Amino acid sequence: MSDSRAAAQYRAHFDFTLRFANGGGLTGEGFRLDVPSADIAEPELELLLVRHLRLALVDTVSLTGLRIVEEPHRGSRDVEVPVARTARVVDLSHPIRAGLVTYPGLPAPTITPHLTREDSRAKYAPGTEFAIDVVSMVGNTGTYLDSPFHRYAEGPDLAGLALETLVGLPAEVFHLTDAAERGIRPATLADRDVRGAAVLLHTGWDRHFGTPEYATGSPFLTEAGARWLIDAGAALVGIDSLNIDDTESGGERPAHTLLLGAGIHVVEHLTNLGALPPRGARFTAAPPAVEGFGTFPVRAFAELPA
Repeated sequence: MSDSRAAAQYRAHFDFTLRFANGGGLTGEGFRLDVPSADIAEPELELLLVRHLRLALVDTVSLTGLRIVEEPHRGSRDVEVPVARTARVVDLSHPIRAGLVTYPGLPAPTITPHLTREDSRAKYAPGTEFAIDVVSMVGNTGTYLDSPFHRYAEGPDLAGLALETLVGLPAEVFHLTDAAERGIRPATLADRDVRGAAVLLHTGWDRHFGTPEYATGSPFLTEAGARWLIDAGAALVGIDSLNIDDTESGGERPAHTLLLGAGIHVVEHLTNLGALPPRGARFTAAPPAVEGFGTFPVRAFAELPA
């Protein structure tokens, strides 16, 4: 019988000093590194550090203040990420309901009956009844995808998106809940190969969704971060906060402008990204094929490896 729980994950916290065989050195304070087990030997950890940093000609490594802490992996190189084998699909979408406030200032959805079950009984055979309802909402409701048409009149609308750019994308998940700054910069992303991937930014801001706190102080992708993702070949970028851009810096929207201009889809208001491993999952966020429309809710989800 398979275990339904993912194995415990550990990270090493330490300071280090490296000396190179051809002279010079490198130091680090408060460094954190994924490790495969809680009982990793210090020489093995030293080699793991060198491989993670992609260093050559290292002579000696000295670690101080070493602590092994049980906490989720963040995607360090050369460390396999354990995954729960029975939890195959993870829902990453906020449910939509009447009155839901997704983005302050935009109207909440309304749901009204077109045909009630009671009224339908007069139209169908005995014992047969249906409900048909009407939903009125803006496209920016719940967890939604922005197509290039959202920003550019000449860009592809929802009906013009190729399904292969929306379904089963390899997911590179960046767990950033302990980040010190709101803005996500290139250096935060640069240790991964994201070509053709859905880059999912897990900030933890979804914990405020549906509350006044969600509207201010949310994390965002910087302009430089967006440029880096374009150059790196990302296929889609998603975030679990109010907006991919900094909404408190005026009317500029550089991340939307750059990403959608490059044909990279944007998914906002994701949730539950903490349930995903840094890599190995497959991400899907496919909206209905609505012509002349740029933004619409999606049922975003991730499939975990078997």
